Amino acid sequence: MNDAKRRAIFARLQAANPSPRSELNYRTPFELLIAVILSAQATDKSVNKATARLFADAATPRAMLALGVRGLSPYIRTIGLYNSKAKHIIETCRMLVERHAGAVPHTRDELEALPGVGRKTANVVLNSAFAQPVIAVDTHIFRVANRTGLAPGKTPRAVEDKLMRVVAEEYRCDAHHWLLLHGRYVCKARNPDCAGCIIQDLCEFRGKIRRQDD
Repeated sequence: MNDAKRRAIFARLQAANPSPRSELNYRTPFELLIAVILSAQATDKSVNKATARLFADAATPRAMLALGVRGLSPYIRTIGLYNSKAKHIIETCRMLVERHAGAVPHTRDELEALPGVGRKTANVVLNSAFAQPVIAVDTHIFRVANRTGLAPGKTPRAVEDKLMRVVAEEYRCDAHHWLLLHGRYVCKARNPDCAGCIIQDLCEFRGKIRRQDD
């Protein structure tokens, strides 16, 4: 795929959704961090349901740390892997309080040093909370990047690195959300909605289908 096609794809995604944002509910960088940790192998809907109660009672690292694992677990029991996530979250809160004065750090290295925080989670926080032009590659973005030909790669890191090279600077801050939402609702793993896709004529997957049918 050439740069002109890539730029056209993001221009259309931007026109359709000028101000994209996460579907996770949060008010602060800390709430976003906790929501993203919880979202691993869970739906945003299930996370939002759990955090609505949790954040009403504990919306800061100190307040959540005071709950302890036993106190936190009932809030997130409906979310997959809640036992290990509760342990990670409490230890993360402890580190935030002890090392960062209760604030969420602004660098990837510091974020990845927190329990339960990997590269993808760190990138989401850096992008959504601190407006840094990084792209977190989840399963949806990995699929869209490979299927469309936008940024093919065999691993999430390979796709991330390529996206960071080929996505024009003016689109980089919002690229994560545009691609994620496109993968979640249009370019789905099963039965992608090619007929309703606003970039179908630019997509190399769609192009391959047309050539096979000709």
